[in-house]
Amino acid sequence: MATQCILSDYLEYAMAVAAYDKLEDGSFAGRIPPCKGVLAFGTTLEECEGLLRSTLEDWLLLGLRLGHTLPVLSGINLNKEPTREPLGAV
Repeated sequence: MATQCILSDYLEYAMAVAAYDKLEDGSFAGRIPPCKGVLAFGTTLEECEGLLRSTLEDWLLLGLRLGHTLPVLSGINLNKEPTREPLGAV
C-alpha cells in the first residue's frame, strides 16, 4: 500500500521545476516559477537549493494559513476545501 504524503509530494514537484542562475559574483539565485515570490540566494548551488526549499516550505505554510490560492502542481490541488465527517461517523 503506497502512502500519500500530499505536502511532501507538492514540495518535491515544486523543487523539480526550480530554476537556478549563476550570478556574476559566482553566487547562485534560485526560483520556482509557478510559486510567485519564492526565491533564494546562496554562495553555492547546494546552499541556494536548501534555502529555496526552506523558503518554499514557509511560503506554502503561510499560503495555506492565509487561504491564498496556490498553484496546482502535478495534479495536486491544495486549494480544495477539506471535507469533514460528521462527528457521529467517527
